[in-house]
Amino acid sequence: MPNGEEFTPRKLDTPLDKMMRSYAGRRSVTHTERKRGRYIQARPAAGKTNDLAFDATLRAAAPFQRDRSEIKHRNKVAFAIRPADYMKKIRVRRAANLILFLVDASWSMAVAERMAATKGAILSLLTDAYQRRDRVGLIVFQKSQATLVLPPTNSVLLAQEALSDIPVGGKTPLSAGLMMAYEVLRREKVLHPDIMPLLIVLTDGAGNVSMGHMPPQEEAHYIAGLICKENIHSVVINMEHAAFDQGFAQTLADHLDSPCYTITDLKAESLVVTVQQEIRQVQSATNIEFTKFAK
Repeated sequence: MPNGEEFTPRKLDTPLDKMMRSYAGRRSVTHTERKRGRYIQARPAAGKTNDLAFDATLRAAAPFQRDRSEIKHRNKVAFAIRPADYMKKIRVRRAANLILFLVDASWSMAVAERMAATKGAILSLLTDAYQRRDRVGLIVFQKSQATLVLPPTNSVLLAQEALSDIPVGGKTPLSAGLMMAYEVLRREKVLHPDIMPLLIVLTDGAGNVSMGHMPPQEEAHYIAGLICKENIHSVVINMEHAAFDQGFAQTLADHLDSPCYTITDLKAESLVVTVQQEIRQVQSATNIEFTKFAK
């Protein structure tokens, strides 16, 4: 199946978009627990001594030096510091986004348009993401299995080769696709702890093949709950025609705790705009959590 037409993604003219682009570089800013990144402030260490902020620790201990002037406290040192004075560094670093597409490639009337638009969107997102080191991956599911067609990459060349020929048709192993997405995203979070993942699921939500003994829909919803518990931001794009929609995609979105969009006339550009909007929501949520974390 040929790839959809590639284009330059349209920038969203939103306050958050302007704020993010006003900084140097284009990658997302997030806090990190690792001893890497820019030290911006300190907070009580709460027993953690692996990344102490010495300047803040000295400032925290300074007001108590007169009270600690007794020998039993001072132990012949010029400056007495207690564990309660320890301050830990708060760091930020620029983190890349990971956009993982999970696409239903089982047989349907819209499968050709769905795959062409998805391929075009992936290539366009990769081209746009090259400078900020974002990565894009693709999983398709059809017949009885899921396939990692494009492992997370920022290589446009690799994407073009991987997307050149993707088989379509057969049954809908939705749970297998969700499980592979779950495993890929968990592995990426271990390898890149500061990554900001976004899962885009294109399906009508009607799985009809199980991996185990559970009914297909129940199994898919269970795995969707696992993804939700990992705090992975997800988006479901309902590919069912409105006249035949039975609400399966919305139910899947509910288990993922994600929005559900309906795109009747799917084009690569509309898909890219939707993805970019969701990326900015992830960035905004991360900034809110970071503000709480830093207080």
